[in-house]
Parts: sequence; structure tokens; C-alpha cells
Amino acid sequence: MADALLTTDLSPLPLIARGKVRDIYALGPEPTSDLLFIATDRLSAFDHVLATGIPGKGRILTQISDFWFEFLADTVANHLQPHPSVETLARLKPFEEQVAERSMIVRRAEMFPVECVVRAYISGSGWKDYQTTGGICGIPLPKGLKESDRLPEPIFTPAAKINTGGHDENISYDAVVRAVGPEIAGKLRDLTLAIFRKASAHAASKGLILADTKFEFGLIDGQIALCDEVLTPDSSRFWPADQYAPGGPQPSFDKQYVRDYLESIHWNKQAPAPALPPLVVERTLAKYMEAFHLLTGRAEL
Repeated sequence: MADALLTTDLSPLPLIARGKVRDIYALGPEPTSDLLFIATDRLSAFDHVLATGIPGKGRILTQISDFWFEFLADTVANHLQPHPSVETLARLKPFEEQVAERSMIVRRAEMFPVECVVRAYISGSGWKDYQTTGGICGIPLPKGLKESDRLPEPIFTPAAKINTGGHDENISYDAVVRAVGPEIAGKLRDLTLAIFRKASAHAASKGLILADTKFEFGLIDGQIALCDEVLTPDSSRFWPADQYAPGGPQPSFDKQYVRDYLESIHWNKQAPAPALPPLVVERTLAKYMEAFHLLTGRAEL
């Protein structure tokens, strides 16, 4: 198994952000230049980046996002730069080992300060919200729902972006209106649900349930564009349809083995995060690869 790419160094290109998974570089003079998004093999769990990465995970996530950007091209614009300059490509040539198959050259967007979350099933923070309030993000739901039950229809359940770490905070639609105005709020909600319906139908045709996902949007040349990663196992809950059994958590295509392992060793969820044994790494990588195969129909990256 190849080594995991945990950090990047594209000096002298300026690094402008390093998230839990992505490193972002400017490809020209700020603040108008295109950006380079690199998906590393870092893995976070319980809001901590773990000491061990998943080799190839960044390549898998990038290729899944690329698939969805193309699949959704007639539904929503996106931030991919369709025509990178010759100068940009030449500038990246020395860093091919760090960027190949795991990077995206994107146009800079004016990002909206909300996560556009849509749920068709009740799970995760939505399940916790429902147990406390009887709804999600202020949307009332039928009584008596069980964990992982299908909702009567998909619902728009936005979240506020929090840059200080921790989970994003679920907010009401009214809070989105206050943040971006009623016209943009309506467009984001409608676009989110339209993308979800199209993606759900594709996932279902591959034997997968798309339980929920989150999107990020921004403005590029005055047009709303889909940005960041899209419909990957890191941003979405995909469940195998043939194993669906409401009443508890479902098997998923993400970090389930990692979470289970961390719970089994009774980690206190405080830094420093522990390393992972090889078997957990292998099984986690296998789940990401299975999601890639099913969603894209491709045998190889």
C-alpha cells in the first residue's frame, strides 16, 4: 500500500488555507486568481485529524466530485475552471506527485455563509434534533419516527458555517433568509432539493440510498455555482439499499470502521488523536473504493 499524503508543499505557490482534508493554494495574484484545491489523505473523526491517513482517499474523493460535477452540469453551474491557462499547468508540473488525480483548479467564488443540507432520512444531528424538538431545523415532523426512517419528503435543513472548529450548527430557514436575503435563500433551497432529487435517483439505480448530503454554493460572475466537494462519502450518507433496516444506524460508505475502532479503544476524543492499525485503514479504504465503483461505474481511478 502506498504512503498516505498527509500534507502538501507547493512552494513558492501561496498556501491560503489548510482544512481537515484540503489544502488550498492561490494560482496567481490575490484576490482574483484561480485556486488549487488538493484533497489530501488526511482523515478526521470526532473533529480531530487522525495521526494516520487513508492512502488514496484524496484521489477517490476528487474523482467522485469530478463525476458529480459532470453529471449535474445541466442542473447547476460549478466552480471548476474549464480552461486552465498554459502558464498555470506549467506552474503545477513540478508538483505532479502531489496534485495528480487529487486536485481541482477552480474559479474563485464569493461563498455563501451557509451549508445547504438536505435530508431524506432521519439520522445524525437530525435524529438528535428530532428527539429533542420533534422536528429538524424548526421543520415539524410526524411523531413516532425511528432512527434512519425515511421522511415524508426531502427537507432543506441548513447549517451555519463555524470556522472555530467543531460541528456546524443547524439553523432555520429564516436564519438563511437573514443571512443572504429572501431571493438567494429561495434559490439555494430550490437548487439544493433539485440536485438532491437527481443525485438520489442515480444512487438508487446503483443500489444506494442517499440519506442526506450537504452542498456549498458561491457566486461566480453573478451566477450561483456549486463549489467544494460534491456527494462524496465525506459529505453524504450513502447506505446500501439491500441492507436498509430503520430503527438504528445503518451501514455506510465512509469512516464507520474508524469511528467503531476509536470507540472500542475508549479514546477521550481529545488531542492528540491516535494512530490507526493497518486493518482499519485497509477496511476504510475499501469502503471508499466501493463507493467510487458504485457511483461512477468505473473500475479504476
